[in-house]
Amino acid sequence: MTNSRSFWVTGASNGLGLALVERLLEQGHRVAASGKDSQALDELATHHGDRLLRLPWQLHHEHQAARASGEISRAWKSLDSLIINAGTSDYLEGAVAHNDLFEKIISTNRVAGEYCLASALPFLARGDMPQVMAIFSRYSALQLYAPTQTTAGWNNTPQWLREQRESLKGMGIDLTVVAPQSLKTPVTSAQALPDPWTPQNAAEELLQRLPLREPELVLETLDPSSLWPLSRQ
Repeated sequence: MTNSRSFWVTGASNGLGLALVERLLEQGHRVAASGKDSQALDELATHHGDRLLRLPWQLHHEHQAARASGEISRAWKSLDSLIINAGTSDYLEGAVAHNDLFEKIISTNRVAGEYCLASALPFLARGDMPQVMAIFSRYSALQLYAPTQTTAGWNNTPQWLREQRESLKGMGIDLTVVAPQSLKTPVTSAQALPDPWTPQNAAEELLQRLPLREPELVLETLDPSSLWPLSRQ
C-alpha cells in the first residue's frame, strides 16, 4: 500500500479502540496498539505480522508511556498519527466504588493522555503530515473539578487538549477533538442527537474523517458501554 501510514492507538483492548486497530490494519497501515492482552489482539498480530506493534497499555504511569514511545522509536523512528482513545476504562485499578467510577475514568484518562501526548511528540514531529485525534466518551469529557466554574484546561480534559492546539500547530501537528456536545462550551450550533453507534461503524466514520483534519467533531452515542466497555485490571 503506497499511502501506508503509522498510527499509535491507545485503549485498544476492546470496543472502539480495538475496532480502530482492526480497520487501520485492514487499510494496510502500520499500527502500534496499547491494549491489554486479549485474544482479539493476538489474532490480529498473527494475521498482520509486524504491521501490528504491541505496546504497553498502562499509560497512566509515566514510565510505561515512555516505554511505549521508546518501542515506536526503535521500530519506526517516526509516527504519523496518534489516536488517544480517552474513553477507555483500561486504567481502572482494582475495585472502584460506584460513586468514584466516573471520577476515576476522567482522571486516569487525563493522566494517560498527557503522558502519551508528551512521549509521542518527538516522533510525531518527524512524521508525515502528523496529527492527533483524541476521542472522549460522555464520561471522560465531563468537567471533573468545580463543575459550576468556567470550563478550562485544569478541570476538563478536552479543553486541556484544545489549549495544546496552538503549540501543536507550531510543530506542524493537527489536532482533532472528538467529544459529545458540551452545553457550556458548544463547538457547533447544530443539534447533535445520540446515534446507535457500534465500535465498527464509529471507527469507520472517524477514520473517514481523519484526513479532513477537522478541529472538532461531535460524537453522541446512545450506548457508551458499546464503544467503551467497562474493564478493570
